[in-house]
Amino acid sequence: MFSQNTYIDRRNKLKKQFSNGLLFFFGNDESPMSFADNFYPFRQDSTFLYYFGLDRPELYAVMDIDEGKDYIFGNDFTMDDFVWMGYQPTVKEQSKAFGIEHTGTLDDLYNLLTKARQQKRPIRFLPPYRPEHKIKLFKMLDIVPGEVSNSASTELIKAVGEQRIIKTKEEIAEIEKAVNVSVDMHKIAMHTAKPGMKEAKVMSRVHEKALESGGNISFPIIATIHGETLHNHYHGNTIKSGDLFLLDAGPETLLHYAGDLSSTFPVDATFTEIQKEIYQVALNAHEAALDALKPGKNFREVHLETARAVAEGMKTLGFMKGNVDDAVEAGAHALFFPCGLGHLMGLDVHDMESFGEEHIGYEGRPKSKQFGLKSLRLARPLKPGFVITIEPGVYFIPQLIDAWKAQKKNAEFINFDKVEEYKHFGGTRNEEDVLITDEGYRVLGKPLAKTIEDVEKERSKAF
Repeated sequence: MFSQNTYIDRRNKLKKQFSNGLLFFFGNDESPMSFADNFYPFRQDSTFLYYFGLDRPELYAVMDIDEGKDYIFGNDFTMDDFVWMGYQPTVKEQSKAFGIEHTGTLDDLYNLLTKARQQKRPIRFLPPYRPEHKIKLFKMLDIVPGEVSNSASTELIKAVGEQRIIKTKEEIAEIEKAVNVSVDMHKIAMHTAKPGMKEAKVMSRVHEKALESGGNISFPIIATIHGETLHNHYHGNTIKSGDLFLLDAGPETLLHYAGDLSSTFPVDATFTEIQKEIYQVALNAHEAALDALKPGKNFREVHLETARAVAEGMKTLGFMKGNVDDAVEAGAHALFFPCGLGHLMGLDVHDMESFGEEHIGYEGRPKSKQFGLKSLRLARPLKPGFVITIEPGVYFIPQLIDAWKAQKKNAEFINFDKVEEYKHFGGTRNEEDVLITDEGYRVLGKPLAKTIEDVEKERSKAF
């Protein structure tokens, strides 16, 4: 945990944004995997952790703006629980460590909310992302599940979002811990993968490193020879000579701050000439994105400059043609780069996306509907204290290629005959975690091999 004052100061800062009512926060519950007592690993809600710190299930919190009091509600564990779990402190004992004096049972919470509703006091809450919370809101506030999203407080979303989006020094230090473990995870993959192995063996070694660090993974590991599938969580392929291996993986620290890196390397000791050409296009785009980062610049413009670098590189190799600016405006580059450049990162690996991208990433503005650009998760001016990922790539997605070719989509910019020859190439990307500073940016963590020479140097340790 951070210092007690950190949590007190966070709560006080939030409360100053409101003149009355209750701010109501859900902690997460255990999630049964196959029967009631067989759980998935517990993960506390990130906003609950941010303001209240308690990392145990079945808790709720209230900030009473009118009375100036903060509450934690939850039932204490019983002797039956101790038999299975060992002794657990009471809710009151745990809450004091985070500067919270007022606690109560779940019945006390229900009574407080009922009284507030009778008094017509505002009760503000964030959009729930777990279905059980929608059911509980029905019981507690009489909001039917289908109306929960419309009933969430936009005012609270904005206040929490603008506070959490700027990372403090202690948060940055925690994220950097996660990034350093991420680097170790990727090095292990580079030193492990060999022709004839299953993807699962590489993935398991990577996961082991996250567990060894004392935390866990921050998202399901992508470890695949089919990097063209952007979120590929299948690990059953046998890796073979001539393949590229794409790893996207990161851990959570004990305080649940995330790391998130991607790397691509040859299954052999060295890249083929064709692999080098495509890899370098993606790497040049990555460096172009970094060069464009600075406070005040809209991340949408950084994304578009990166898209132009992809298009320029693919034109040089003969995959694209025509005017590069016109091609990017038409979205033709998205045949190879169909996703956004990056995302916010912090307590969530995709920070605060449960609030709605339009609220946090777009400051209330609508998203583009253009293929590729609509997947951009962040499109607002950058500020010092933002932590973001930079992860452009080049992908050859057979189904997408077939569809565009059949439709003659963007045919004035795409050399489909050339693309057809590479249809089963796969995909490549590098990803780094970056802090926006007053002067520009800083890549977090120790370096991870990304140039062709450095990647091949790491790969030599596997053979």
